[in-house]
This record gives sequence, structure tokens and C-alpha cells, in this order.
Amino acid sequence: MADYERMVLDHYQLSTAYPVEWPAEKDMSDASDEEDKKANRNGMVRRSKSRYSALERAASDRRSIIPGSQRTGDGVENLVQRDEPDPLGSTESVVRILRQLGLPVQEDTRLRNRFLLSSTTFSPALFLSQVHSTASTESLLDGLDTLSRSIDQKSASLKVLVESNFERFVRAKATIDNVYTEMKYRGEPPSTQQRPHSRHASRNSFRTSSGNQASMAISPDSKRKNALTKESEYGVMGIKKPLLDVSAKAEEVWGPALGGREKEDSLKIMTGTVERYKELYEVNSAITDSIKRKDYESIVEEYAKAKRFADDARRLTETRSPLTDSQISQMLLAARVWRDVEIQIEDFKRDVWRRLVAMQGGPSKAEGAIGGAQDQHMELIGVLLELGVTDNPIWVWLLSRFDHLKSKIQTTSDRSKIEIEIFRRRLANGERPTTQIIASHLRSLSRQTAEDKPTSVDSSEIVELWEKMHTYLSNMLSSQGILGEVVEFWQTVQSFIQGKAQKNLPIGINGSAREHHRLSEQGTLDLQKGTVELIDMIRESVFEFFADPPIEDISSLFSPLPPTPRTPGSSQLTPSALRDPRFNFDPSNLPPPSPKRGESWEKFAFWPPWSNSLSAVHYLAKLLVLVGTGASEMAAVSAVNKGDDAAVERLKMLVSGARERCVSAICAAWNRDAENIKVLEDWRRSPEKRDLTRIPAYFGSFESAVLTGMQKILYISEAVVKPGFADVVSPPPVKLLTMVRSQFVTTIYKSLSGMVENAEKTVKKAEDDWTTENDGLASPVAMVIATSIGAGTVNASDRNVRMLLTLSNLQVLRIETVPNLTTQFENAFSVKLTEESKTIRDVLGQIDARLFQSYTRPAVDAIRTIIRAGITSPTWSPPPNFRPREVRPYVYEALLSLVLVHTQVSTTASSLTTQVLSYLLEQTSRELLEAFKLRQRYNLAELMQATLDVEFVAQTLSQYTTDRASEMQSQIYQELDKGTDNDARTKLQTELPEMRAVLKRLREGSRSEFACFKKMRRARSEKGERGERGDRQATAASSVVSGGGNQI
Repeated sequence: MADYERMVLDHYQLSTAYPVEWPAEKDMSDASDEEDKKANRNGMVRRSKSRYSALERAASDRRSIIPGSQRTGDGVENLVQRDEPDPLGSTESVVRILRQLGLPVQEDTRLRNRFLLSSTTFSPALFLSQVHSTASTESLLDGLDTLSRSIDQKSASLKVLVESNFERFVRAKATIDNVYTEMKYRGEPPSTQQRPHSRHASRNSFRTSSGNQASMAISPDSKRKNALTKESEYGVMGIKKPLLDVSAKAEEVWGPALGGREKEDSLKIMTGTVERYKELYEVNSAITDSIKRKDYESIVEEYAKAKRFADDARRLTETRSPLTDSQISQMLLAARVWRDVEIQIEDFKRDVWRRLVAMQGGPSKAEGAIGGAQDQHMELIGVLLELGVTDNPIWVWLLSRFDHLKSKIQTTSDRSKIEIEIFRRRLANGERPTTQIIASHLRSLSRQTAEDKPTSVDSSEIVELWEKMHTYLSNMLSSQGILGEVVEFWQTVQSFIQGKAQKNLPIGINGSAREHHRLSEQGTLDLQKGTVELIDMIRESVFEFFADPPIEDISSLFSPLPPTPRTPGSSQLTPSALRDPRFNFDPSNLPPPSPKRGESWEKFAFWPPWSNSLSAVHYLAKLLVLVGTGASEMAAVSAVNKGDDAAVERLKMLVSGARERCVSAICAAWNRDAENIKVLEDWRRSPEKRDLTRIPAYFGSFESAVLTGMQKILYISEAVVKPGFADVVSPPPVKLLTMVRSQFVTTIYKSLSGMVENAEKTVKKAEDDWTTENDGLASPVAMVIATSIGAGTVNASDRNVRMLLTLSNLQVLRIETVPNLTTQFENAFSVKLTEESKTIRDVLGQIDARLFQSYTRPAVDAIRTIIRAGITSPTWSPPPNFRPREVRPYVYEALLSLVLVHTQVSTTASSLTTQVLSYLLEQTSRELLEAFKLRQRYNLAELMQATLDVEFVAQTLSQYTTDRASEMQSQIYQELDKGTDNDARTKLQTELPEMRAVLKRLREGSRSEFACFKKMRRARSEKGERGERGDRQATAASSVVSGGGNQI
């Protein structure tokens, strides 16, 4: 828009885009041909024109001939263009360069003409000093070549122009002769004859267009003076006198300079002086060049040379003898050179001071440094000592380094805490993880190898927040982070205090810098206190991170927003397009504080919301390793362990306080995860043991991982402790060990209770998937009904199947998993869990017995109903004097119900078959006993029928007979014996052989129906274990009484 406005102003010859009145110079402009034509059309009298009017118009109006010509302030245009390219070839627009330099060339035409080659007021010196103020010698030489070629090209073009327009030149010569004749005749007196329309009085005459419009006729005196006659000396009389005056003035001014020989001697003396002190004349340029090349050695050499020369000249002023011209020249030269050198050296020293103070990174190696590679800050200190300074550069650099570290600790801490808190709030304001997500994370241990990173033990957002916390503590406490820089700073301070670092530093000219090689006692104490202060800042920042609750109001940390850590300047900040948008903080739009939901993690600033204990033990162990190692590093600093005992105690409090907070947080998460262990049950068989589901393995892996991580957290065993210094990592107190022991037992109990709850809760089927009720209990997804032991999934909708698998799981937990975990705990924490182990066994026994009773109760109730209904039935008693040949139907019905139980148990959890069937045999025997007690008397036929029923059941289930079952059978015969007389007893003995044959026939006839009860050839488990799960609440059976001889 500015270029367009400038074009409009140039076209209309205006000084402003918004004029308030008509420009006066426009009233002085010549009338155009179009105006003449208009006048003619309007009937005005046409004046005659000179035949040279075309030349006169061309001379007065150059716009049609020279493009880019401009009009002067008086309204007359000239041949000077508004803009032109650089004659030296550096740019296409001289005016643009001048505008960039801030010169008002658009408004000031005279100033602009001094820079344009087409102007008569062009100033080469001014042009070069402004347009080419920064040009090098090479660029100026290139411009000279360009200018020479341009002149040659124009000369050639003029030659071609003359050759191609020779005829025109001839005609022009004739025209010039005519003009000469005209001018000559003008010298004659004017004719008396008056013509009303003389061409000499033409309105558009040559002289009129030249600005002499006031008079319509030329005066005789002017004509005579300019006429080409002898009297007027052929037209030069008017300028002869001014030329003579100028010549006299030039002679007066330049005569002495051009013809003066009196200065020859002084010039020779000056030339000799220049030759004699040629090196001193070159000192300034040599120093400038050395500064550009960063050749510090050359700078010092040239400075020393100039200082010696200045000292020599200063000593001359102290002599009493008169000074010679040579000595005076030497003094003047020394003063001038020393002044220029001092200006350059002072500027250079200010730059070195700035670089020294700003050099706060790690020690860098300077390339091409004097004496080989060395620390760059030492090189700069050496340069300052060589050149001579008032302040001690060693002290200044150490103080600037201290201030930088102090600022870096604060900014890194604040920035990291802001990022962590904002990320934590976003997680806290999110939705609670679903049970499916929780189960997926808790199962992740079974999907990992030893080399895998635990990225799946929790959600990606939580793992990212853990990683950010680890990065923060690593930046603060690692040897590559801020703590490493503080330790390195103290080592540097020690080297300066002990004088080791100064051995290679220069002592300056005449030993002037020797006093700066030593640090004062007060300075040493201040540096020691400053180191302790830096360590305390790091310790305080880390301790607040673990000990303080989440920040309620973080807006105070945004005043101003701390810069990104390790980012010294804004120019090096990560571009906003490349940064994580979650860390683009808007102080006016901060996430709200965490909602109060009563969660345990709400009081811990270092705990990602909804994190589980698996990711916690992994990352908190790593965080405490950093804390323990960092505290040991800080305690090993001599400024701490030899100067401030309170600082060592504060470091011990840092480690113990962080550990206690971590253990408290993990115990709460451990407890919550134990309650959620039940969601791991997917009712899929274990690939190793088909009688189990996968939850025992999940539970064992989970508890083992937590115990392993808890052991690392309590003992911080991976922390690197330097020997010979104060041990800030103390053993865990009894309080924490007791807390972990109690939590271990609690988590086992809650986990087992959740498994039993899974077995007893009902699940409902939706289409083809087993879904859960709203109580959070887990069920399989896309479950296929399968009761075969070889199938991967089972019919989880069947409560009995769930109970059998849970009983099998509990058996493995009781025998293998829990004892292994107890042993791991005892080995990890060097304690004996005697009482806890007993408590865990009791809990397991109670849970197992309750679930076993819950599973077998329906079967026992069914058997009780069948047996009692069968024995108390009027049809049970055989007719008198009838010898029974069959068992009663209720016996088959009861045994068939046991066949169903056997099928379910053997196909679901075959390891429980003997256990369950033995217990049911015991309960069947007891129900037979109770049922037979309901009858008072038994005749011979009834006695024989009862014996057949009891013996058929006993022999069919002989594989599952236990001591208690045998005892019950003996009690049955005793009860039968009580209800009969001696005659029946005697007759029964005679019927026994026949009854054995009947039983054999009945057994063979029902072999196919009850083949599942047949004894397998493989060795059975020890009988002592069978019946172990019997009714714990039943009274001890009475000893077998006599009368058992009736048993077949």
C-alpha cells in the first residue's frame, strides 16, 4: 500500500496524499497543446507560432523524451530521474537503500539528487559514505569494474548512434547554423516596422518557455550583449568578468598549496616517521582483525606493544631536556594510537566480561586455544588477567555461576511441578477406570518378559506422568542433572581455593594480575555457604514434592511462568508447534483442582490419580533410588559433611520422609488392588494346570511384583552410596515393616474373599457374551459353554462350575502360592511371619470350608430328601417272609445324583473328584443312619432290605470310602441291630451267602450305570487327605460298637 501511494504522489507531483489546497506551482505550469486546441475550438484568435516551437516545446517539456524525469519546486521539469540503479551494480534502486537507512529522500528532492548520478549535484563522497558505508574493498573494486564496463558500453552505443544518425546530424548542423544566424541578427537594432503577430513575441517562444515570461520582448541591451558580434566578444562578454573573478579567487586559495615548497621538509619528516613507526600505525587494525578471528594471543601481544610505546612516550614527558621534532611526533603518535587501542580494548573487555558471565553451561573446549584445549571460561579469565582488570574475574565468574545454578534450581522445580500438577489434575478430573481396564493392567505381568518395560501395567497417561516425575527428579538429582552441576561447581571452587586452577593463569603485564589469583577468606566462606545453600534448595524442592499435598492454587507459580528448564533464552525455546499441547499453559484457564472423592491418592502430590500399585512400586523404587543416590552425593560434598552437621541430618530426613510417604501411598493402592483382584477372573483354564483358572497365576505374579518393589522401596538397595561418608540411607524403621506386614495379610484375605465372591455371585448372559452385574464382578467375554477339561473356557454361568474351579484355585493357593509368597516376604524383609502364617492358614481354611459347604449343600440336601423319602415310604418295607432280591429305587436315584456330581467335578476340576465324592459318601451314610433311626423295629425282611441298600451304596462307592464313612456304616448296622430281635439276627446270618450273591448280581447289572465310580488303576492319593474337607461343625463320630458283624 505504501508503494502504491508513493507512485500516486510521484505521478501527480504532490507532497502529500491528502492536500488541503491547490498547489501553487501548478498555476505556473505551461499550457498544453490540448488547451490551445480547446481555445481554438471556442473561437479564440489563433496566434502565430515560431517555426522552432517544436524545439522550444521539447526543451521545456522533457517528460515525453526522458522517462522518469521529475518536476522541480518551481514547476519546471528537468532530466533528473526519480530513482535509478546503483552505478556500482549493487542494487536496482538507490532510493530504496536510502529509505532503509532512514534518509528522507522522498520528501527532500535536493538531498535525493545528491545521490543520483543523473543529477548535476551528485556527490560521490556522500554516495559512497551512505549507500556503500559497509562495503568492503573487494566489493568496491568490483563496483569500479562494473562502472568502467558501463562507461565503455555507453561510449560504444554513442558511436553507433552517431554512425546510424549521420544524416540527422547534418540536418541538425544546418539547423544550428540557422539558429546562429538568427542569434547574430538579433544583435541588430530592432526594425521600426511593427507586426502584430511577430514570432519573436510568440507566446510559446524559446525564451518565454525558459522562464522569462514577464516580458513579451527582448531588451536591446540584452540582445547586444549576447549577440555573436565582435563588440560583444561573440557572446562571452557577459561571463568573462565572473570567470576572471573565479580565477583570481582560485589562485588565492590554491596557489600556496600547489606551489608551496616550504612544507617539503615537514612532509619528509612525516614520511620518515610513518616508516619508522609503521608497526604502531598497524596496531589498531591488527587488534581489530585479531578480535574478529578470536585470536586472544595476538590481541595481548598487540596490546602489550602499544602499552610499551605509550610508556616510552610518557617517560619522554618526564625529561627536562627540550624535545626534538621527532620526539614530539613520537608523543603525538603514541597518544593517538594509545587512545584508539584503549577504546578497542575496553570494548573487547566488556564483551569478554559479558561472555564470561553468560558462560554457565558445562565446561566446553575452545578450539584453537592457546596451549591446547582448555576450559573456555579459564581462557576468558586468562585474557582478562592479561589485559588488566579491576575486578577479580575468578570471583565474578564463580558468583555468576552460583546465581545461575540458584535460578536454574528454582525454575526447573517450579516448571516441573506446574507440569506435573496440571497433568495430575487432568487425570483426577477424568473418569474412574472401568473394571475391564483395571483387569487388563493387573494381568499385564503375565504378558511381559524380563527385558520388557512395564508400559502396560497402567494406562499410558499414568505411565507418562510417572515418567515425567522420574524426569524431574533425574534433572534435579542425577549426576548429569543440576546436582551434578552443583558438585562440579564445588569442585571448581575447591580447585581455586587450593590454588590448583590458577597455576596456568597469567599474572598480567608487570605482574598486575597476581592479586586476583587468590580468594579472600571471606570469599571462601561465602562460596562454601553458597554451595550448602544450593544443596539445601535441591533437597527442599524434592522433599516438598514428596511431603506436601497437591497444590491447591498454582496461579502463584505463573508470576511469571518459569521458563523451560535448561533453556537459557527465548530464542532457543521449542517452537510452539512442536511442543506437547498439554503443556501450553494458560494462566487464565487452569484445570480445576482435583475433586474430593475420598480416594487415598488425593493427599499425595507425587501419585498419579487412579494409578495401581504395580506401576507405583516400579516407578517409586526408581524415584527413591534417585533420592537415595542424590542424598548420598550431596552428603559427600565436603562443604556439607565437614561444615554443617544439620545439613546431613536434613538429608537423612529427606530419604526417610520420602520413603515413608511412598510406603503409605503404595499400601493404600495395594489394598485397593487386592479388592480388585476378583476382576482378574476370566474363567479361562490355566494352560499349565487344566483344573485351574488363571487367577492363581495372576494373583501370585501381582503379589510377588508388589513385594519385590516394596523391598526395593523400603531398603533403597539400588542407591549408590559413597563409602567413607555419612550414610543418609538408613534401614527401614519397625513402623514401616509392621505396616507392610499387616497390609500383606490384609491383601491376601481380600483377594481370597474376592475369588469366593466371584464363585458365589450370579452372572447373566447377554446374547453370546457373559456380562457382569453392576457389582463389578468379572465374567468372561465371548464365553463359549464348555465343560470339557480340554476346553479353554468353561460354562461360567453355572454356579457349581465356578465353585469347583474356585475350590481348585484355593487348593493351589493354600498349598503353593501363599506359602511361596510368605517365604518371599520373610526373605525380602528378614522377618518371620509365624503369627501371620497361622492367620493366613486359618483364613484359607475358613474360606475353603465355607465354599466347599456352599457347593456340596445342594447335593447333600437332594440326597437327604431322596433317602428319607425312600426309607420312610410305605413301599420300602418288603412283604413278610419275602426275601428281597433288589435294592430300593431311592438307592439308584441317590447314586445317579452322585453320578451327575461326579461328572461335573471330574470334567471341571478332576483333582477334587475324590474329595467331593468322599464327602458326599460320608453325608449319604449319615443320612441313611438318620433315616433308619426313624424306624423303631425291623423284621427279618426289612433287616435284609436295609442291609442290601447300605451294602450296595458302600460297595458302589468303595473307591471313595473314608474312615468316617466306614464309621457311619458301622453305626448304621448298630442302629439296625438295635431294632431287631435275636431270631432275626440268627436268620440273617444264614441269609448272608445268598445276599452276597444278590449284591454281586446287582453290581454287575449296574456296572455300566456306575462305571464312573470304578477304581482307576493309577495310584490314588493318600487316603489320609480324603475327607479332610468334611463337615467341620459335625460332632465327632462315636466309636464303632459291637454288632458290626451284620456288614456284608
